[in-house]
Amino acid sequence: MIARSRLVAMALTAVLAAGAACQADNRKAGQPGASADPRSFTLVASGGILPHTSVIDRARFDAGGSGYDFRPMLAGVQPLVSRADLALCHMETVYGEGGEYTGYPTFKSPPEVARGVAATGYDACSTASSHSLDDGAAGILRTLNALDQARVRHTGTARSEGEARSVTVLRAGSAKVAHLSYTYGVNGFPLPPGQPWAVNMIDKAKIQADARAARKGGADVVVVSLHWGTEWQDDPDSSQVALARELTGAGDDDRPDIDLILGTHAHVPQAYEKVNGTWVVYGMGDQVAGAMYNEQGVQDPRGNQSTLARFTFAPPEGSGRRWEVEKAEFIPQLFDIDAGRVINLNRALAQGAELRGVRDRIRDVVLSRGAGDDGLVMGE
Repeated sequence: MIARSRLVAMALTAVLAAGAACQADNRKAGQPGASADPRSFTLVASGGILPHTSVIDRARFDAGGSGYDFRPMLAGVQPLVSRADLALCHMETVYGEGGEYTGYPTFKSPPEVARGVAATGYDACSTASSHSLDDGAAGILRTLNALDQARVRHTGTARSEGEARSVTVLRAGSAKVAHLSYTYGVNGFPLPPGQPWAVNMIDKAKIQADARAARKGGADVVVVSLHWGTEWQDDPDSSQVALARELTGAGDDDRPDIDLILGTHAHVPQAYEKVNGTWVVYGMGDQVAGAMYNEQGVQDPRGNQSTLARFTFAPPEGSGRRWEVEKAEFIPQLFDIDAGRVINLNRALAQGAELRGVRDRIRDVVLSRGAGDDGLVMGE
């Protein structure tokens, strides 16, 4: 992208690699970045992992030409992710096999992606996306098998009807967190014959029913990942705004059905907003992607900009009440397509005017719907 950002990414990678092993062991053990209150927990979430051919080539180079290594490209956010009590990614693509890996338009990623996100510290990934059926049921099977092998939980796609009906419940300190995932569509691919449950589709009634079931099943916090919205649009579209209002409005006075909504798909960062007392991230952007081209066919640098969301939840003051977000943060990120590295823009201390401009543009978009007035701050 730019020479300075490439140098920053390379410097960050060198520093982080030295401490990556010990940081991975320290996560969820009260290290800096986790909540200071033992009853509270910190959740981080990031946008789409979308390995274009250039990203796949970079992972092969980082592996020394044999196999694929996605750990170096994510090293810049490893401290943020690994220190959280719970970390969620969005696995936008399915995995191929036998070296048959492809980028746009039908993605089949190397299964080593799963090991990369696991090493970075992610606990679970949403998998319902417009690319969930790029390789049919076989792609879903390979993807979920690889995530299982890497010990990364998942939600949104399924290998069986029983798995589709189950709820992914994750531990975050003393809390049980249910993670649900849905997509607006699958790029016109038909659902596999006899498997209408293979991919969770956005349906307001279903999402509300699933959230209530998760709550009744003992979930303290319910997080919903939505692959929605209009590509290349900084502002959330009317359907996002309307669905967010309806979903966050469901529940009773003391406890809503849903505690957090995390959005992806637009390929650009979108606003954060507190709706009916619940935080909604309309779009986090793509955390990992190659050069992105907008609807006019022009390379658009916004496609390599994203945010990492970080929310600290505090336990309820009384029985039957909700866990409240006591701190809401966003961290602006950039994927340097030249270096093949994710950059935490607030930690790139040597950043020049151009990188500061990228950070500030992301900040302005994130705060464009008044989230700053509700306490959202830019974290580090």
